[in-house]
Amino acid sequence: MAVEQLSDENFTSSLAASPMAIVDFYATWCGQCMLMKPKFTRLAEQYPHVRFFMVDGEAAPEARKSVEIPSLPYFAFYKDGAQVDGLFTAKEDGLREKLTELFGAGT
Repeated sequence: MAVEQLSDENFTSSLAASPMAIVDFYATWCGQCMLMKPKFTRLAEQYPHVRFFMVDGEAAPEARKSVEIPSLPYFAFYKDGAQVDGLFTAKEDGLREKLTELFGAGT
């Protein structure tokens, strides 16, 4: 499944319409965020039952305020629009482990 970019306008409604979702909160100036981008896209293909979203925290400040972000890149996990967990990591394996723990195995 493709990764979708969210804005302040569609952030809440997109998550509410998703039984299982992960959001990559990033900034364009964050080197680790840019390194994680292709890994995040690869994981989206391996977990077709989960919706994958990205939010540029500077372009979508209201969405960014909806979560506590200790550092970037930050990944927030949602079930039926409610955040159930969060993870700061720059490692694909760590992100994969959390996805499997919360949403089941990928393909």
